[in-house]
Amino acid sequence: MAVIEVRAEDHATFSVRVDGRSFAVTASPALAKELGAPDQLSLVRGSFEFLLERERASEILPRFDLTVIERYFPDWREEMRRRWR
Repeated sequence: MAVIEVRAEDHATFSVRVDGRSFAVTASPALAKELGAPDQLSLVRGSFEFLLERERASEILPRFDLTVIERYFPDWREEMRRRWR
């Protein structure tokens, strides 16, 4: 399994590193609360775990808001809710 490093840049922007690749991701506090995540950092990490179960790191967009994931994977929100029940 890939090592996922997540670091907060500000209240809604996160830097993520996976397999030598860098990503810039936004995730609002409201989204983390809506999905039941303990915090935004956990939501970002969980979302990358979700993505890496479905595609290679090289296929992930370099910059995106987490809500974009559901355009490609409609089950993302429900899976994130399941992870923190």
